[in-house]
Amino acid sequence: MEPRHRRADAAGNRARIIQAARAVIANADEIKLNAIAKEAGVGQGTLYRHFPTREDLLAEVYREDVEELVAAAPALLAEHQPVTALARWFDRVADYAQVKRGVFAAVEAAVWQDLAAHSLGPIGDALTTLLEAGKADGTIRSDVDARDVILLIGCLTRVEEDEWDAKARHLLRIVLDGLRRRP
Repeated sequence: MEPRHRRADAAGNRARIIQAARAVIANADEIKLNAIAKEAGVGQGTLYRHFPTREDLLAEVYREDVEELVAAAPALLAEHQPVTALARWFDRVADYAQVKRGVFAAVEAAVWQDLAAHSLGPIGDALTTLLEAGKADGTIRSDVDARDVILLIGCLTRVEEDEWDAKARHLLRIVLDGLRRRP
């Protein structure tokens, strides 16, 4: 029973570290591992056992965010009409992109390439699911695909931090309006 308890504790520590890292990335100008450990309620040794380097931790935050974003597409389609599902998915993209900016700024180029390769496929697949549902019900233009939208939402990388709250979701609403099929 004791080993299971430790594994559950270890899993809990790992989850708290990732959650704390996500909060620090979103709210701090500088990403400090000691601040993440403190926020997670663990010692630095525990943090380093789970994530030997800062890049390992940031990469895991990014990977989890990608997984959540991808999983959201079919869940949103199950609850909403395609255009509404796409709009709500774009809201999540804005949150994801804000964290991604912090992660990419902190991660070395080689790690960045690995992360980009990990996310573009699954995100493109999730976006295709949303677009195809909208095309099927006649609310989304038939001449757009996931790559078109990914290129358009790439504009988020150019939004300055001090204008993020005012511009990110606004730009995504403009993209959404451009995707709508016109009579």
